[in-house]
Amino acid sequence: MEQNNTKSYGSALYTLITVFFFWGFIAASNGIFIPFCKAHFKLTQFESQLIDYTFYGGYFVSSLLLYLISKITKVDIVNKYGYKNIIIAGLLLSAFGAILMLPAVNADSFGLVLGVEFVITLGFSLQQTAANPFVVALGTPATGTHRLNFAGSINNIGGVLGPVILSLILFGSATKIIPADQVKITSVNNLYMILAGMFVAVALFFWVSKLPRVTSDEIVEPSKKTTLPLIIVLVAFCLVNPELSVRTGIKQAYFVYASLAIILVTLFSSMLAASKDKTGWGAMQYPQLIYGMIAIFTYVGTEVTIQSNLGSLVQTPEFGHYNESEIAPFISLYWGSLMIGRWTGAIAAFNLTKVTKAILTVIVPFVAFGVILLVNLVSGRDVSHLYSYAIPVVILIVAFFIGQQKPIRTLTIFGILGIITISLGLLTTGRIGLFALISGGLCCSIMWPSIFALAVTGLGKYTSQGSAFLIMMILGGSIIPPLQGILADTTSGAISGMSGIHFSYIVPMIGFAYIAFYAWKAGAELKKQGIDIDAVETSAGSGH
Repeated sequence: MEQNNTKSYGSALYTLITVFFFWGFIAASNGIFIPFCKAHFKLTQFESQLIDYTFYGGYFVSSLLLYLISKITKVDIVNKYGYKNIIIAGLLLSAFGAILMLPAVNADSFGLVLGVEFVITLGFSLQQTAANPFVVALGTPATGTHRLNFAGSINNIGGVLGPVILSLILFGSATKIIPADQVKITSVNNLYMILAGMFVAVALFFWVSKLPRVTSDEIVEPSKKTTLPLIIVLVAFCLVNPELSVRTGIKQAYFVYASLAIILVTLFSSMLAASKDKTGWGAMQYPQLIYGMIAIFTYVGTEVTIQSNLGSLVQTPEFGHYNESEIAPFISLYWGSLMIGRWTGAIAAFNLTKVTKAILTVIVPFVAFGVILLVNLVSGRDVSHLYSYAIPVVILIVAFFIGQQKPIRTLTIFGILGIITISLGLLTTGRIGLFALISGGLCCSIMWPSIFALAVTGLGKYTSQGSAFLIMMILGGSIIPPLQGILADTTSGAISGMSGIHFSYIVPMIGFAYIAFYAWKAGAELKKQGIDIDAVETSAGSGH
């Protein structure tokens, strides 16, 4: 990186982290927008999850296109135009998408809404592609993790505020609630006009800001054999499009299952082929990366699907029979759970004494929990029913002490905890079952940096390429929620005493099981390569 490490880029960092807030705000807001669309457009559970399909699919498609264009032209597009310009372009693209949402909603077309959601996400992907390395470049490499942790904390704050603010805009205050089927289109229009204005304002702010010119002279290693697997994964992604089911008459479930199967078979086949001849496979020649790509795919899908289906779950009688306007505190608590874990994990990034770290590991989670309660309290919500969530927070603290910030140990513990909490949620109902499922967010909170650290360890000159492949696997957030939606629709009434949406939470349980497996498998693969895994430490990072 070309940068002036002697300068203080504090103001540039504060400017840059505004986009991190947007990512958290919009992603978390989907937890409210999905049940609203389900009620407004009269959708099945699967159809409502197509919002995630387009949202996270946009990240994958954009990342893949940038990779392929750079590979074909042999020019790093992001480096050529500069991080600042790419971020501005991404903000303007998201603003354009937000404006397009107005005619899409007014046309009462869910298909158009999905298309516009895709455009907004393409802009987000451009922002994220440039913003993460930009944050690292604003100072010395040694303190890059600290800056990403700080940016990640802003992302988490957006995640806590998003559901609450969106709920207020759509459904009114806690004292004057509007049913979902009576929400006026003007409320949705106002929301997206505000978002479009904010995107444009931040783009202008970036344009006039004196941000440093940061470039990279890193040489991208050629890897000819990686293109075909990525193209196959793109085709598999497209199979989930419901239009295929309409045109062929084949059940939508078959397309969803086929998509997941093709993605997994393609990645495992690539690993098998690379094990026989490493030539041309680049980063994919390393098993820890391929297993890690599947782990990131699974983790993002698990994280997203828990909250995306939560709105429908809490509307069932066994989980409280809440309506769309009452679910914001639970969605906020879920995304806040990720904030609790990430703030706690970020403690390790600072040069503190062992005793100070131990004290903060106990205090910080409850401070973050307090922030969640405060945000909901200020919005006029009753938060007394959230107090007992302090019990899962205590369990998180114990898990951090046992994990000791070691990726394999930490990932194993949180993966097993994820299996336990989702299992408890499947076996119970009411407040216990609901909080058990929501605490899946606590388990997810540290997984991105742990998986990432293990997956890129030992890649050497292919580290940058491996990182790009891992980011593409955000695709899991596009495939797994529709998979759970299909299961919810097809198993409704099939199991005595359990609704289809309740049973469908077996999907994130399986996801946590794979992640626990990956912790063991990555350790085994790294040992084969003579790498001391105990020397690898993790921190919270910005995460997904």
